[in-house]
Amino acid sequence: MAEKRLLTNEDMKLWEDSVTRTNLTQFIETLAESVRGHENTQYEMPISESIETAMKLLGEIVTIIEKHPVLTDAATSRFGKVEFRDYFDDLETNSKQLIKNAFPSLTDEHVNILSTYLIQSWGDKRRIDYGSGHELNFICFLYGLTFYKQFDLTTTDSTNLVLKVFIEYLRIMRILETKYWLEPAGSHGVWGLDDYHFLPFFFGAFQLSTHKHLKPKSIHSEEVVEMFADKYLYFGCISFIDSVKTTASLRWHSPMLDDISGVKKWSKVAEGMVKMYKAEVLSKLPIMQHFFFSEFLPCPEGVSPPHKHIDGDEVELESHTHNGWGDCCGIKIPSAIAATQSNNNQKHRPLPFD
Repeated sequence: MAEKRLLTNEDMKLWEDSVTRTNLTQFIETLAESVRGHENTQYEMPISESIETAMKLLGEIVTIIEKHPVLTDAATSRFGKVEFRDYFDDLETNSKQLIKNAFPSLTDEHVNILSTYLIQSWGDKRRIDYGSGHELNFICFLYGLTFYKQFDLTTTDSTNLVLKVFIEYLRIMRILETKYWLEPAGSHGVWGLDDYHFLPFFFGAFQLSTHKHLKPKSIHSEEVVEMFADKYLYFGCISFIDSVKTTASLRWHSPMLDDISGVKKWSKVAEGMVKMYKAEVLSKLPIMQHFFFSEFLPCPEGVSPPHKHIDGDEVELESHTHNGWGDCCGIKIPSAIAATQSNNNQKHRPLPFD
């Protein structure tokens, strides 16, 4: 069983001091360290059967997406597309079987727990949005599979979990973001880093930390970004941002990325990403109130009881302000992707990643 437990600042203090948080953080750092100096296609050989199986599972999710095209007229809305809910329902219905088919040695109890994390990895059905908390769910899914001995971090799995599995997850998320115009969850994604993601920058900084020539300031060169977008996660993220935010410079629409580009070495950026992830994701109650505890991510003793529900809707904290790019002063604002694609549609231009 997986359940949400973090409700108060006191809960967060217990969480921050917990072994569970330490173990999860170490898992993420282990993945990051395993790709230090690697380009996206520099997989470690041999590629294990478990990694290949995980890739097939993600392929099944792509098939589900393809079953749910967008039917609503782009001219009638610049917000999240309701067809995303049909996709989400389909995934939710089939998630346990997908996991069981991929990893038949798992018990039914293990599959039930893992399905919660897999389902929540792709965004919020009701709000039609996505953020770093959903991305964290996918990492928890991989953590659980490792806990249940489906992956072995002492082998090539650690590197390939990033370079194959996570990169494929990111590719699929960009399909969802562009196809269903998902709105960013929370305030400015991660407070200015990105509307949707954090970990591609985290892993990407580690990839680049040993590079002899590329510098953080290189993200301001269109030619360099284009040249390295497919080779390194960090440059791929910058390229994607540039493709959907074409009306202003990085300095204005992504001020934190602009600030980070002033750091002299990628190794320092990598160190900063570790600290920032702990502070801006794992220590933020608006994000962590949605975190699921389970058998492999046990809840610290003394934390509040499971969240209550009223008429099927989860009770959210007053401190959870959904007022970033997706909401301003109570007036919804479309995501950059929605705004850009709406304009592209009017100009009869094809959508990226569609």
